Amino acid sequence: MADSFRAQLDRITGAKPAAQPAQPAQTGAKPAAGSPSFAETLAKTQDVRFSNHAQKRMETRDIQLSQDNVNRLSDAIDKAEKRGGKNSLVMVDDMAFIVNVRERLVVTALDSEHRGEGVFTQIDSVVFADPTANAPAAGHKPVDRKG
Repeated sequence: MADSFRAQLDRITGAKPAAQPAQPAQTGAKPAAGSPSFAETLAKTQDVRFSNHAQKRMETRDIQLSQDNVNRLSDAIDKAEKRGGKNSLVMVDDMAFIVNVRERLVVTALDSEHRGEGVFTQIDSVVFADPTANAPAAGHKPVDRKG
């Protein structure tokens, strides 16, 4: 179970899975010493889950998320939740994610090349994920958010 989750997380973040020796499948096996537990891996993703559909779309569209992108996505979901959002379009740079806010579940993912006509239906909110404070987007000046 943890191995399949780790493989899915690797696909989402673009990490290359480490070569592992072939081992017989074990039911109820505990993680090897030194490897992160399922809970630790889940905590790293900031409680953002990706549906099978979203994972497939990310794979076919070569959408890769860094840990910073996942953190920003999580923060944007928090904002939507605070404002009562239920189904939100979350923009992270040039990537768009349709998110079930209550479940913290990314339903689908799009990049700038695959937005079709740019019409999104059945959403109740749009959230722009703030760039990290120490890494402004190229060509953009940091915005003073005082006041």
